[in-house]
Amino acid sequence: MRMHFKRTRYVRLVAFLFGDVFLLSLSLYLSFLVRFDWNIPWQYPFLFYIPVFVAIKIPLLFMFRMYSMSWSFAGVHEVVNLGEALSFGSMAAAIFVYVVNPDNIFSGFPRSIVFLDFILSCLLVGAFRMVRRFYIHIAERPSGDGKKTLIVGAGNAGELIARDIRRHRETNYVVVGFVDDEEGKRGSFIQGAKVLGATIEIPRLVKEFDIETVLIAIPSATNKDMKRIMSSIRKTPVKEVKIIPGMAKIIEGNITLSDVKEISIEDIIGREQASLNGDDVDRFIEGKRVLVTGAGGSIGSEIVRQVMSHDPNMVLALDIDETELFYLENEIRLLHQGPSFCSIVADICDEAKIEHIFDRYKPEIVLHAAAYKHVPMMEQYPEEAVRVNVFGTLKLLQASVRCNVEKFVLISTDKAVSPTSVMGSTKRVAEELVKFHNAGNHSKFMAVRFGNVVGSRGSVIPIFKNQILKGGPVTVTHKDMTRYFMSIPEAVALVLQAGAMGEGGEVFMLDMGEPVRILDVAREMIRLSGLEPDKDIPIVFAGMRKGEKLHEELLTPLETTERTTHPKIFTAKNEVVKNDITTRIRAFNQLLGNPEKSKIVSLLKEIIPAYTPSE
Repeated sequence: MRMHFKRTRYVRLVAFLFGDVFLLSLSLYLSFLVRFDWNIPWQYPFLFYIPVFVAIKIPLLFMFRMYSMSWSFAGVHEVVNLGEALSFGSMAAAIFVYVVNPDNIFSGFPRSIVFLDFILSCLLVGAFRMVRRFYIHIAERPSGDGKKTLIVGAGNAGELIARDIRRHRETNYVVVGFVDDEEGKRGSFIQGAKVLGATIEIPRLVKEFDIETVLIAIPSATNKDMKRIMSSIRKTPVKEVKIIPGMAKIIEGNITLSDVKEISIEDIIGREQASLNGDDVDRFIEGKRVLVTGAGGSIGSEIVRQVMSHDPNMVLALDIDETELFYLENEIRLLHQGPSFCSIVADICDEAKIEHIFDRYKPEIVLHAAAYKHVPMMEQYPEEAVRVNVFGTLKLLQASVRCNVEKFVLISTDKAVSPTSVMGSTKRVAEELVKFHNAGNHSKFMAVRFGNVVGSRGSVIPIFKNQILKGGPVTVTHKDMTRYFMSIPEAVALVLQAGAMGEGGEVFMLDMGEPVRILDVAREMIRLSGLEPDKDIPIVFAGMRKGEKLHEELLTPLETTERTTHPKIFTAKNEVVKNDITTRIRAFNQLLGNPEKSKIVSLLKEIIPAYTPSE
């Protein structure tokens, strides 16, 4: 295979080289013919001039890499490079003829010849290189056999997808046209397909052109934009709706048809990953030993992935679930060969084990994602929520203080705000512990608070997917219940950014956008499956469970927000913890061995007065 590739490159180079020699010779000959009205005087030995001009120009073509470019997909960049090479070639030839002029061989050489030769060289050599491109362009014309496809978005992404469809004739798509909401693009042609109208006109265009597939190619679309576009598509009989990946692919310029995927609920309620100050995050992580607790979970595993990309000295992935840790380790070792990675199976409540880990590895950054998070389950087992979310966090904080870690970042939740559940109240206690330990220590302790992440284990979206696959019904707790959603990668990226900018003692709050009604999520997921809600798949209301809120909050009534240098990260301003909260939570020790829910709830309420247990 490699030998064949080298042979092909050699043959191509030789073909272009001989072609250029012939065409450069021809351009000089034609220049003399044009200059002297097709009757060249005998005193001009142009057969001697030709080798001189060719010998000057060919090395410049090599210097500008004209023999290493792929002219099958040539564009403006390649044409400009060719023009520059021939410009320098003509200037070099002019200097040699009119300035150097060895032995006065070029005396009387017409000045117009150099200009004419430059024009003809550009035309002939450029046409020679573009022949292959024109052939491919003609060969790529759609055959009309594939699915009639409408592309939403007439920008760079749409053009890349349309070009790839044309390039691969075996694909099952034929681009009928584009739609775009930018008026200036209406009526223009992209890759031979017309921009037919705006997104609001999708129903008319689908009917008029018998559209079978819609490809959404707007990587910067917000969830509000996606809802509006999907609303137009829902008015049509089109069932096949696909979407391209995010902005990162556009920046790399390598979007192809293979990147297109079926649209999912994450694309509609999720958001494009937030932009980061990469330098700040690099300084936060680079060369450091980073401990990630709860590394096998949805958030923890994504933290590990993103931390690994910032060149740490070592990543310590700690979790009590050895199976998820096993899968994560296999994934990381396959993708990363640089930074050290160490899996640690441990319980954060095991004080001796935690102290041993800190003494052995001496982590400099601790990203604490380990927690019990399921609200209804923790209502049944409040002692476990206290043991893990409170005492597990306390043991990590104490070990961090003893080992002088640089920064400790707690992953918190919007359920800690005016909590109505045991889980939320224990996470609020964890926040208070973080603020308390920040006072008087060299280490910087902080918390980052955000809402639901799309697709995390045990969250509503995987549950709905499973119910739809089984034919329903889809169970929604309350018709008016809303939640904040963001993608896992975005949430983790903002956690790292907050950790980088934190000075200690902050409770950071992420911009969660607009709350989404859970009933709307259920209906949209059913439609994305090609079914109709309440017709093909019934939706039933199960009623709110203990500890659940109808609407989540991001701030307590006593908190205010303060902007940070990042537009999606805020600081929740509240009172400084002055009392030693660690002495107050010791009372839990007597309750964990012989748990009584009412006593645990009462003690939680005493520590967190804002906690109002749901009936």
